[in-house]
Amino acid sequence: MGDKPEGDKMIYYSRDDIVIRNLEQRDISVITDEEVAQGWHVTTEKYETRFRHQAEGKAIALVAEYKGNVAGYINVYPVSECGPYIEKGYPEIVDFGVLVKYRRSGIGSKLMDIAEKVASEYSDTVCLGVGLHSGYGSAQRMYVKRGYVPDGTGVWYGPEACKPYEDYCNDDDLTLYMSKKIV
Repeated sequence: MGDKPEGDKMIYYSRDDIVIRNLEQRDISVITDEEVAQGWHVTTEKYETRFRHQAEGKAIALVAEYKGNVAGYINVYPVSECGPYIEKGYPEIVDFGVLVKYRRSGIGSKLMDIAEKVASEYSDTVCLGVGLHSGYGSAQRMYVKRGYVPDGTGVWYGPEACKPYEDYCNDDDLTLYMSKKIV
């Protein structure tokens, strides 16, 4: 899947100041500490799960380094595990982020390029879900610019499509699912 192994780690991209490689155990506390420092409410659990899924072969967990520092992450699940694509067998991009201090340096675009390349090894279509509150604004714009289109099932809250005229909390579980052909 990756371009080249380097010791025990797989390097998917290395050019200029950016390296994209598999998530390592030591990255978990770095990412969590940095996100807490920028005011996010996170624990190591999410990243430990991604690391475990990678070890089990359920996901490809990627980290971007910028000038030697962990700067972002993205995960590809070869088969979507939730939302409207669960029975279609599409790979899903999950949990994508670039630390605030590293944004606007091409890291997010390169992470998406590599994630889409990895996903293309499983299908000609990739999917993702994006949160709807303003904290996801830059991701929403990026996905549209990259050609992702809503799937047509409306907004989802957790594992279910929202029912018309019902009330839902605008938190991280309120999402819109989108897909894109990657040929």
